[in-house]
Amino acid sequence: MQELEPFYRWRDIYQSENDSNSPFYGREYSEFEFTNQVYNYLIHPQWDEFGSPTLYVKILYADYLKQVAILELIGEWNDAIHNDIMFLKREVAEPLNLAGINKFILIGENIMNFHSSDDSYYEEWYQDVEAEDGWIVALNFHPHVLEEFKQHNLDYYLVFGGELDQFNWRKFNPLQLYSEVQKIISHRLG
Repeated sequence: MQELEPFYRWRDIYQSENDSNSPFYGREYSEFEFTNQVYNYLIHPQWDEFGSPTLYVKILYADYLKQVAILELIGEWNDAIHNDIMFLKREVAEPLNLAGINKFILIGENIMNFHSSDDSYYEEWYQDVEAEDGWIVALNFHPHVLEEFKQHNLDYYLVFGGELDQFNWRKFNPLQLYSEVQKIISHRLG
């Protein structure tokens, strides 16, 4: 797992540690000192911790005019034991939302497992963005994770499925990715 680093091709466009609206503003990263881990597996030091012992994030891009943020996740998403959604919402999504972000693209291809609890934080997050014509998209999550999402009715709050489940997002720049996802959302709603 220590070799799985956050997507870095957009770093010349955006770096969360340089964004004063980011919850990770001012952070300094080591390329060599591995301190964070998911269970017994060390993870790359570029991932950001936000309160969960098993789930980490990297804000790959945020555009306050377009009101979109792209977040890549790694680890185990465990609401049942660690209430990861509370930490993700309070520590990452809320500061971005307060700065004007109402569209979130969550990239989940490095999420190994998901364990649900209640859906109140998902509902609250959805209400925060939906009131501003926003959305929360789950992109490229594994089928077993998506099945858990469905079993716990998180499809009320998260948009996933179909072409969003195997989307080649790396070939786009951030605004192109946003545009492609927006087209899918518009097509589904239309």
